Amino acid sequence: MQEADETVHQIPASDQPERPTHARPRHWALVAAACAAVVGGALVTTPAQGRPTPSPAGQSAEALTAAEAPDPAKAQLPLDCGPFPVTVALSFGARLNGVPSTVAAAHCAAPNGTPSDAVFLLTAGPDGRPTVEASLLTEADRLTVTALKVRSDGTITGHAKGYSSDDVPRFAPDLVLSLNWTRHGTGWTRTETKAPVNQA
Repeated sequence: MQEADETVHQIPASDQPERPTHARPRHWALVAAACAAVVGGALVTTPAQGRPTPSPAGQSAEALTAAEAPDPAKAQLPLDCGPFPVTVALSFGARLNGVPSTVAAAHCAAPNGTPSDAVFLLTAGPDGRPTVEASLLTEADRLTVTALKVRSDGTITGHAKGYSSDDVPRFAPDLVLSLNWTRHGTGWTRTETKAPVNQA
């Protein structure tokens, strides 16, 4: 029986995506820190749950309404969709470390197949228009995001469906992933746990 596979990815501070790398010993220290944050701040915040209590680690988040957060429909998302429009599949607004932000999963609205999602962190630019602060997930990851939330400690969480190889049909994903994005300095670290669909 195949066991769940955990991987850590470093996301640079710029909005340019970085190629995934295999976990190194230094990264496992980050995973341990992220696990400690999970234990210390397990409250999930949604607009219906109101304002959570900030974590003692200094990272914090609180839910924002759509009117208070950057509008992803007004952002220039770095997706190469050719003649097709961009569809924002999921989004939520939150004040992350005091900054009004929006986390959005988007993809090209191609008429055939299952387009891959990218996940972006948006903040207000100098002119007030939403700008991409970080690309948390890219189309190259070949994932379909099914859920996005933020915890009170500022960790962004999500769930996605994916494929174990290029031979798996696009209409039948065979992997499920649990995703966590934790801020470290000006960048983010993505931790993902993969498991076969029949073991999820």
